[in-house]
Amino acid sequence: MREEFISVDDHVLEPPDLWTSRLSKERWGDRIPHLAKNGSGTEQWVVDGKIALGGKVAKVGALMPDRNEDPLTWAQVPEEAYKPASRLTAMDAAGEAHAVLYPTVAGMAGEAFAGIEDPELEIACVEAYNDWLLEVWAGASDRFVPQCIVPISSVEAAVAEIRRAVGQGHKGVIFPALPMDLRGVPHVAEDDYDPIWAACEDLKVPLCLHAGSSPTLEYERYADLSPKLAAAITDVAKPVSSVYVLGLYLFSRILMRHPTLKVVLAESALSWGLLYLEWADHQADHDGLANEGYDLTPSQLFHRQCYLTAWYDEIAPFAPFIHTENIMWSSNLPLATSSWPGTQKTIEHCFQGLTDDGRGQVLRDNAAALYGL
Repeated sequence: MREEFISVDDHVLEPPDLWTSRLSKERWGDRIPHLAKNGSGTEQWVVDGKIALGGKVAKVGALMPDRNEDPLTWAQVPEEAYKPASRLTAMDAAGEAHAVLYPTVAGMAGEAFAGIEDPELEIACVEAYNDWLLEVWAGASDRFVPQCIVPISSVEAAVAEIRRAVGQGHKGVIFPALPMDLRGVPHVAEDDYDPIWAACEDLKVPLCLHAGSSPTLEYERYADLSPKLAAAITDVAKPVSSVYVLGLYLFSRILMRHPTLKVVLAESALSWGLLYLEWADHQADHDGLANEGYDLTPSQLFHRQCYLTAWYDEIAPFAPFIHTENIMWSSNLPLATSSWPGTQKTIEHCFQGLTDDGRGQVLRDNAAALYGL
């Protein structure tokens, strides 16, 4: 049975002229994000003089003949990665009714611009991406759900961009989960960030934290591993790195102080969530968090405000603990770990044993309510 779904974690690939056509060459010169050839004749992204995207031109493994290989030049990039019309065709093949969009070159969570020392250039890069996403993707079809990225050089700049971007049509806020790992800013648990959380509450848009945006949470890979094995370790470590992120947001009072803030942990997977919520509640009871001003357990806070996202997980074993109301689905297109083009077979396998209501919540209803679709 073919079943339509809302993919809450897909990625756009930014084209080579996104920033060069929107930022002043006279003012910024080669500091503008752009593609450049390296010594071997392949291409790579450069942002403010630093190599970005791990030296790759794209991350579109699901669209390649061999999903373990990424393009070496822009000419090799499939159109489904960067052209909205071609992406819609790929979505139709997968049964995607809507795609909630995250960036690629700008970072999985917009973190690529955090290293830009000049706050004005950081803001210009962020604004250019957000405007482009609305004009080119959301403008092409209402099946694309745009989410804005934000500058993190200051809380004031982040709040200003959130209000500007959401006011123009963005439906979510993508935020690097641990900004203090990326530049010299306060720890995310400090109340300095309360204006950001409050802005999301006020505008009724989710805060979206993408796995893999905080490299300090992933251990250094053994140098002698083959490229395929090294990539496999990275793909396994990214979802599990969300353990610390969820714990920090639960135990640091962020969710207590902002009870209507909705938090999405994109590309999180599910299995670790079951174990973590059980451990967190046990530790909260053992350490007497009720005496620390907590009127809810960690799992209760989670169920009130958080979502995990799945794309290959069997749902039924985890639903009694995580709850279907707190799970959303994705295809993760066009990354190498995507279920595309076999997404419907993946859904058929992963949703066995789930009630019709549960299927509807995970595949469509939770995301539709969260994003106002």
